[in-house]
Amino acid sequence: MLSYPNFSFDITHRDEKSGARIGMLKTPHGTIETPNYIFCGTKASIKNLSPAQMHEAKTDIILANTYHLMLQPGAELVEKMGGLHKFMGWDGPMLTDSGGFQVFSLGEGTMANEIKGKNAGKHENKNLMEITEEGCVFRSYVDGSKIKLTPESSTDIQRKLGADLFMQFDECTPYHVDKDYTARSMEMSMRWGDRCLSEFERHDDGSQAIYGIIQGGVYEDLRMTSAQYTADRPFFGTAVGGCLGGSDEEMRDIVGFSMAHAHPDRPVHFLGIGQVKDIFTFVRMGIDTFDCVIPTRLARHGTAIVKGVPGETINLKNAQYREDETPLDEGNGITASTSFSKAYIHHLLKAKELLAYQILAQHNVATINRLMREVRGAIKDGTLDALEKEWLPS
Repeated sequence: MLSYPNFSFDITHRDEKSGARIGMLKTPHGTIETPNYIFCGTKASIKNLSPAQMHEAKTDIILANTYHLMLQPGAELVEKMGGLHKFMGWDGPMLTDSGGFQVFSLGEGTMANEIKGKNAGKHENKNLMEITEEGCVFRSYVDGSKIKLTPESSTDIQRKLGADLFMQFDECTPYHVDKDYTARSMEMSMRWGDRCLSEFERHDDGSQAIYGIIQGGVYEDLRMTSAQYTADRPFFGTAVGGCLGGSDEEMRDIVGFSMAHAHPDRPVHFLGIGQVKDIFTFVRMGIDTFDCVIPTRLARHGTAIVKGVPGETINLKNAQYREDETPLDEGNGITASTSFSKAYIHHLLKAKELLAYQILAQHNVATINRLMREVRGAIKDGTLDALEKEWLPS
């Protein structure tokens, strides 16, 4: 039986009015307090930011993507270079995903929104060639070569990448498929999970820990079955994944279905979700960690996440900031947020100067880290409702 001797998750505080909780998540590369946010270093790089800038923004944990790294530069090279921590120059905890979401959603760049429920249309993933019990076959977007990814190879790749935490291989079903397909897919993902656990245990040296993923689409009974499966197996943690419905209300229901039967003492990660409003909604449901590309992606579009503004963000490309002398947010305590006027950032964006994207990326990361610190403080103090009104005024 897997025991994870170098990992632990201790719940230190529970909110009296909700399912929100404070935890200490221990890994070989450090202990982080939860709830927390895992920033996306998709190709072993946080877009526009160095590890030093991530530390300056008070980041605790980051992730990298198995799918992208297996194609370029390859897991074998990363392993030869000493693993992701040494390769990237990041000394804190790290997570990798299994590659499944990217295989099933990003073959043509069209299905990611549908899997998350934002687009109910039916799209064809032309790079995904075959899904069988064995695994999946797809074409590399790098060179067009045919690649097979199985539960065993996904586990092996993540072992070579060397992140502290990693995910089982699973199929992510899109919104348009029916319940029968979703059920068959979920059952296959459960069998894949068992194969991931067997492969993980074969090489386990105490340096990594594996999460099981709750699937089941939008269906309550399937979510219950999948959640109970993850709870019954010796995973270290639990992740909520797959199709999340077509609205915020449906997503809340789906997470509720999942959390009702998840293992109560394991860390729970919410895959690919992380707007400010989502943080407040889902920490109340017991989610411990989030990941999303939003902070750095918004920065590349000239958008800053700002506490207390309608809609969570401001777009610095807008003309209203052309003569705005105020900084982004003096409360963040880093140069990117305090030392540059909105007018200057507006100018940089208009001039297409790369510094604009660096400033906004670090500001957004710092803002999300500040949000998580304040959320943790509010859970301890019983003031989560009041804090939400500060961040999201009606």
